[in-house]
Amino acid sequence: MQIFMVGGAVRDRLMGRPLHDRDWVVVGATPDDMTNLGYVAVGRDFPVFLHPRTHEEYALARTERKSGRGYRGFVVQASPDVTLEEDLSRRDLTINAMAAPPDWNGDAGAVIDPYRGRDDLRDKVLRHVTGSFREDPVRILRTARFAARFADYRVAPQTMALMRAMVAEGEMDHLVAERVWQELSRGLMESSPSRMFAVLRECGALGRLMPELDRLWGVPQRAEFHPEVDTGVHVMMVLDMSARLAAPLGVRLACLCHDLGKGTTPPAILPRHHAHEQRSVGLTHALCERWRVPNDLRELAVLVAREHGNIHRSQELDARALLRLLERCDAVRKPQRFADALLACECDARGRLGFENRPYPQRERLAGALRAVLEVRTGPVAAAAMQRGLKGEAIAAAIADARREALRAWLSTQPGQSGQPQGLSPGGENPPT
Repeated sequence: MQIFMVGGAVRDRLMGRPLHDRDWVVVGATPDDMTNLGYVAVGRDFPVFLHPRTHEEYALARTERKSGRGYRGFVVQASPDVTLEEDLSRRDLTINAMAAPPDWNGDAGAVIDPYRGRDDLRDKVLRHVTGSFREDPVRILRTARFAARFADYRVAPQTMALMRAMVAEGEMDHLVAERVWQELSRGLMESSPSRMFAVLRECGALGRLMPELDRLWGVPQRAEFHPEVDTGVHVMMVLDMSARLAAPLGVRLACLCHDLGKGTTPPAILPRHHAHEQRSVGLTHALCERWRVPNDLRELAVLVAREHGNIHRSQELDARALLRLLERCDAVRKPQRFADALLACECDARGRLGFENRPYPQRERLAGALRAVLEVRTGPVAAAAMQRGLKGEAIAAAIADARREALRAWLSTQPGQSGQPQGLSPGGENPPT
């Protein structure tokens, strides 16, 4: 029995990146050998075991044979006869198909590299290992995700051609929703998430996975507000701004979806995009339903799609309108979600050519407005209303009145409350939308 460190741990150590997880392959062993040594079996589809002390994963060397369409269409063989090279041959990219001894000290000369992964690390290339790449469509998503992680790496032309062929053969139509979201969510959290969608678009997969997003490229916007003009380019800039601002996953998804409605703007009114927010809401719901996005992330994305234009224009709102905005956003009950929505809107405003370093005062102003509303003690207000004989909706109206008065008092302390708010066009159209 031989044990080898494999995959990302070897790659990252060669790149000088920190190691977060280590994966191991065991050659020449049976499941009984592993359990007799105290390892705990956890694999459902193939033999994987947890180390009795470190709890790291140890997988028996295995081969795979295509037996159907999609991610689950495989027959897995794990036996003591499977060699390390055969196990590495089933991996996605050459930079992930290297192995090292368990006591490896980082010496590149000790790396087992039958598919020249070190050469591709040096040349900054994402290249498939063997033709078996085409048997698993998830590998297209993984390649795109690694492009987002390593933004200066290029996809090998042969690999891109293979991915295009897989898309043309309909492999993307057989992916499991949970697996797609797992890869998309991980890619969204990489340092250059726009690269993931650039690669998916180049190979044709984006049109199969997210047609709502794919149709944004080539849709024009008003150049005086969007110097980048192309809506698809703008959304990718917004997404990368969310990474620059270290935004959480929900904010990044909201940035991705906020302008989906612009892809369905009637050509007659272009480059304006009247009512695109409501169209974005429906398309965001559809995208999230298709890939079974968790409800909390979906709710934030829908909120931003619906309200980002109003948040951008919030500098011109009085106390009554501010309170209505806060109520529509359910900000009192869910202040953290509202804070995330404001961050997504800042990413949108700054995700434009020449605006990357501009301040976004709307975020602090609305956060301050919410603080003023939260300082209202609703219990005494409700008690006083009941003493006057009020009930139900009348009590809620009394609380709303108290909150409006608190907002008016707060607004009176804020500078720059007279005149047209900075950032709005003379006609009232908000540049960032």
